Amino acid sequence: MNEIIKTQKLCKTFSNGGVQQHVLRNIDLSIYEGDFTVIMGASGAGKSTLLYALSGMDKPTLGEVTFAGKNITKGTPDDLAVFRRKNCGFVFQQTYLVDSMSVLDNVLAAALLIEKNKKTAGAKAREVLKSVDIDENLWNKFPTQLSGGEAQRVGIARALINEPKLVFADEPTGALNSTTGKDVLDVLTKANDNGQSIVMVTHDITSARRGNRILYVKDGEIAGECDLGKYVSGDKERHLKLRDFLGGMGW
Repeated sequence: MNEIIKTQKLCKTFSNGGVQQHVLRNIDLSIYEGDFTVIMGASGAGKSTLLYALSGMDKPTLGEVTFAGKNITKGTPDDLAVFRRKNCGFVFQQTYLVDSMSVLDNVLAAALLIEKNKKTAGAKAREVLKSVDIDENLWNKFPTQLSGGEAQRVGIARALINEPKLVFADEPTGALNSTTGKDVLDVLTKANDNGQSIVMVTHDITSARRGNRILYVKDGEIAGECDLGKYVSGDKERHLKLRDFLGGMGW
């Protein structure tokens, strides 16, 4: 399997009232091409901090992250912004769509960061909106006119538009009900089936079942790992295996 990300002795420390808080502790980790990797753990365990460090959104205190062959811990903020634009897609619990822009223009704006030909970028934006099941009658609407699930799928379209090496998702279903959350998970699963690599932070076991690799973070360290194999809908054994693994981790 091809390695996309490798960390060595990754540490992150914050100062809180003069007290050093060690959020990540000496993490050695590899993320592989084509995987749907899920990061779980209790609140405050360091899940999101790890995701931001892996993507270069947050600089570690010690250690290094190699992403697509580049040591991103040594890059300047401007260098990292360009690198993320070309290599990463991001999906958050909040969509951060621009309310004054239409659905199509939100996705098109992301495409134009890479593809300078507006006609080509527009064709890509339309194609990716179709791929996440956003009907054409929604393309000219504004984000405030969408349901939560629709807005999140537009956010995923924006994350996928430039065909990034890796999509990072931080609690993408956290603000959604079970039905719309399933729709969003279906889109992420479809993207992974099409070869897209994904790293997702979640606290939800239903969401976590979509991953083939589960990492459990505890006190800033990778406390355990579970291999679930490729996701198959309705696989009860998968749920039991994940539940038993999480129980063993004290979840």
